[in-house]
Amino acid sequence: MPGKERQNREQSKDKPRRPRAGEEEREQLDERVVQVARTSKVLKGGRRFAFRAVVVVGDNHGQVGFGVGKAREVPEAVRKASERARGTMQRIPTVGTTIPHQAIGDFSAARVLLRPASAGTGVIAGGGVRAVLEAAGIRDILTKSLGSANILNVVAATFVALGMLKDPEEEAKRRGRPVEALTPYWLRGGKDVDQA
Repeated sequence: MPGKERQNREQSKDKPRRPRAGEEEREQLDERVVQVARTSKVLKGGRRFAFRAVVVVGDNHGQVGFGVGKAREVPEAVRKASERARGTMQRIPTVGTTIPHQAIGDFSAARVLLRPASAGTGVIAGGGVRAVLEAAGIRDILTKSLGSANILNVVAATFVALGMLKDPEEEAKRRGRPVEALTPYWLRGGKDVDQA
């Protein structure tokens, strides 16, 4: 019997493992751990340490989300944060490789300014803002973090700013204007669109 079990085990090693449900989706998403913070609670016997992880998840094609996880061990905190991030994913309107218009997001004392940029500019951002924008698939953008430098609040403020962005097609239809009138001027060849 033991020889037969070993033979079955060796055969199963040769076969490629079939991915489980949800594993394929996980491989396609860009997951970034933005911050792992250690917190402590003072008890009678001493200090008890815990960890808080901030994770950003995106598909690099306009969908992004973030989550916060707390646990006694780092891997567990990251896993919880990743699950929450997948549940909070939202679609971000883009124009080419940038955003359609300027936006400012406030969360607590953090304030983040996002401005569209011409092709080839790259992501001019630091820390948490960069992680969010790269995971969302935005390649050309100018940003400035104003106010608090708390990474969790900066990430949340970035999501507030991204949530304020309006889709150019929908906005053009609402205003009764051509779509070109609402796109950044360098995308329309530097020409002004005559107002109708």
